[in-house]
Parts: sequence; C-alpha cells; structure tokens
Amino acid sequence: MFRSSPERRDASLTTQLLAIGTVADRTGLAVSAIRFYERVGLISSERAASGHRRFTRSTIRRISFIRVCQQLGYSLAEIGDHLAALPDGRTPTDADWSTMAATFRTEVDGRIERLTTLRDRLDGCIGCGCLSLEHCAMFNPGDAARQLGTGPRFLLGNTTADLAAAD
Repeated sequence: MFRSSPERRDASLTTQLLAIGTVADRTGLAVSAIRFYERVGLISSERAASGHRRFTRSTIRRISFIRVCQQLGYSLAEIGDHLAALPDGRTPTDADWSTMAATFRTEVDGRIERLTTLRDRLDGCIGCGCLSLEHCAMFNPGDAARQLGTGPRFLLGNTTADLAAAD
C-alpha cells in the first residue's frame, strides 16, 4: 500500500478545497452566514465545475478571526478594513496578528475610556434621581445644554464648563 510522506499530506491539506457545508460544520456558522460573509467581501470562494462554492482551508481561520473581532464589538465594515490591510487578502499570520493587535489594543483602550466615562456620568445622573438630562436641575437646569447641540450633550462629552463658556 502506498503511503504519502507527512510533507506531502500537509501540502495536500493546504490546497484542498472545502464545500460550504464543511466550512459551516468546522466554524459553527450557518451556511447562510458564510454566504453573507462572502457577499460582503470578508471571505472568498472558488467555483467548482458543478458551480458549487469551494473554500480554502484558511477560510476557517479567517472566519474565526471575524468572529473574535465581532465579539470584541467590531462591525463587519471595521473587520473588513482590517482584513483588507493584509497582503493578498489572506488570513492573518501570527506576525500579522501581532501588528493588528497593537491597533486593536489602541482602539479597545479608547472604547474602555469612553465606556468608563459613560458609566461614571450615568452614575451621576442616577445619583440625582431625575434620570433626565433635559429636566435635570443639577447638571442641566432649564435644558441649557440645548445650546451646545442636539442629543445627550453631557454623555457625548460636554461639561458644565462648556455651558458656562457658551453663555
């Protein structure tokens, strides 16, 4: 019986194309989600002579990357931007991930800072008991913050000092 060498088996595994159902089984995604990821350009496939989609094995890693990024709160558009920065649209390698992680770290740190600010400001509002910045006698008497713009001005970053400067 013929046995192939480990190198030959490894080479055949990396070039083997997978059916969409196999990719769905390996990633835990629905086939429709895989088609959607392809339609929005996050992954790609080749067409077999039969017309069926066939994916490289690296698609599994790429989908895993997409799902991790989604759990971190990134939109598909943001994930697409990160993936588009890779040469040849390939799956991130360890070196690529290290480079991307530095960017993610900066972005995540910014999100943490904004969420902490939001949490702290919500605590202040809840502390006064009114739960409304529009009618808040403590932070926004007479809805004075409306002169700073639309929306919840203090939650968006304005301060009472901004109100004083606007007068």
